[in-house]
Amino acid sequence: MANCVELRGRGGYEPEIEKKFASEGFTVFAGRRDGAKLEPLVKEIEQAGGEIHARALDARKEDQIISFLGDADKHAPLEVCIFNVGANVNFPLLDTTERVFRKVWEMACYSGFLAGREAARLMLPRGRGNFTGATASLRGGSGYAAFASAKFGLRAVAQAAARELGPKNIHVAHLIIDSGVDTEWVRQRRIEALGPNALDNPDLLMPPSSVAGSYWMLCQQPKSAWTFELEIRPFGERW
Repeated sequence: MANCVELRGRGGYEPEIEKKFASEGFTVFAGRRDGAKLEPLVKEIEQAGGEIHARALDARKEDQIISFLGDADKHAPLEVCIFNVGANVNFPLLDTTERVFRKVWEMACYSGFLAGREAARLMLPRGRGNFTGATASLRGGSGYAAFASAKFGLRAVAQAAARELGPKNIHVAHLIIDSGVDTEWVRQRRIEALGPNALDNPDLLMPPSSVAGSYWMLCQQPKSAWTFELEIRPFGERW
């Protein structure tokens, strides 16, 4: 049986990714800093007949990344690694402290480098890797100097890895989600920022299942037509 591992943050749409891969016969290893928050997902996947192993994980710690991926690979050959640790914070430039900038970089860029490097060690020459990003990977918005620079860096790590590892049969892809994903956390943030009518247009948010389907599509591509970067957005979102 093949393995899919996901290192994830608090975006709220990740369970759909894990459920999709579990439903396709993958054993899922999921890690996030607060491992207890994965318990409902574990129950749901197991009740549906899938297999998942979940644990607390600080993706910024090299030893924890090595242990987490190593345990997954011992269980079954590691085929897919999905990195989805975010650090989406908004601070005016003059209020962005050294600590904030460094912590955001650690979460959104450095930990992605660690995950990609260690996954590649285990996958060669049989695996695929996936990195996820955001619109901040392509443009820096007001108040997002720390977040955008970290996401720009993650994209560069993914691009360099794709060029280096592609000839060795490892597919590295960078997914840009140019939209809010329809989760409770995102809905509340939109209401707080834009007012009570912020959710009137349902076409502005992307269903979590659509994001999961994009990950699955990337992992099914033939070697003759690999995608490095994929932008996805709902049709109601402005370009």
